[in-house]
Amino acid sequence: MGKGRELGLKLREWIEAGTLPLEHSSGLANRMVDLLGADDALKAPIRDLASQPLLLRALGQRGGSQRSAIQSLLSDLSRTYSPPVMEELLDLIEAATEIALPERPVLVSALPEDREPKQVSSLPALRKLRNPADLAATLERLGPGLALAAATALVLHWGAGELDTWVLRPLRWNGGLVLVGVLLAVQLLATLPWLAWRWQAPLRQPAAMDPRRAWNWVTAPWIHHSGVEACLNVLVMLVILGASPLPLADGVLRYGLTSLATMALGVFVALHRCQDRLWDGASGAISALIALATTLSLLHWRVMEFNVGPVGIPAWVLLVIYGSLQLGWQLPRRSDRDPSSPRDRLFSSQWWWGLVLGVVWALISWVSSLGK
Repeated sequence: MGKGRELGLKLREWIEAGTLPLEHSSGLANRMVDLLGADDALKAPIRDLASQPLLLRALGQRGGSQRSAIQSLLSDLSRTYSPPVMEELLDLIEAATEIALPERPVLVSALPEDREPKQVSSLPALRKLRNPADLAATLERLGPGLALAAATALVLHWGAGELDTWVLRPLRWNGGLVLVGVLLAVQLLATLPWLAWRWQAPLRQPAAMDPRRAWNWVTAPWIHHSGVEACLNVLVMLVILGASPLPLADGVLRYGLTSLATMALGVFVALHRCQDRLWDGASGAISALIALATTLSLLHWRVMEFNVGPVGIPAWVLLVIYGSLQLGWQLPRRSDRDPSSPRDRLFSSQWWWGLVLGVVWALISWVSSLGK
């Protein structure tokens, strides 16, 4: 019995016993991944499958609506995963729903015409840039997510401005501390068992170009899938923004747009160089702030510090500490089947592109100051 069928039968057992609430896809993903044990090959596809609303609909309905949900789900999955992986996912869905699926001949016919044996991969195929049309097609498919995230950043900027005017200024609250507090509160909510958003919020590579998952571009910057990284980022943001006079509206806009830019650049690299990547949290925005301060320190030849009470932490110290931790997280493979090099994984990370954007913005600011 394959792993897919084994998972499907277990899923059917949980549903019939009433021990698996179908409204929480994160719980479903965690249970199935736990059953995989040390087998990493299907972990990424299983998490992606469990996050699909169509799967929950297929499991919770009967009749024509169930078949319609299954057909739509299979259509989405077949555009992302290789035929061998689709076989496992089909086995899972078939066993869980007790519905015979007719798509297997189509999967066989989708194999390369030369029939040469290929390495089995559980990850989406890399997209190659051969001409400007390929670049335009990639940007077009990323368009819905980018547009939604940019529009949401403007809406949040407006809302934060109203909060600034009516609440924060009268109370003389620090906008930077409020932003850190919001990130901390959202992260804590994401850990609650009945509000487990942690596994749904990140922007995962298979969903980066799916218009129906465009909302991941909005949620990804605000929730970390790693609790350790979340604690680190909250602590570093407290150091950077704790004494900042920046209004909340400006902080929210810069955070949203910087996070969007670092995610977009990382996704673009990953689509052509990596597999099984995900993006979330504040690392891109934090890296940009640290790089900006460190580069300005060098250009003006004076130490720029972030004050924490009576202690001043130089920007370059924060760059070394935070950069070392991020390198330790970003360089290792997420899957043994990922053919990317450490350099590819670095160049597809939010931390790297935050570093690049921070240096570029510092150079622009420095050149502008020379003309005054």
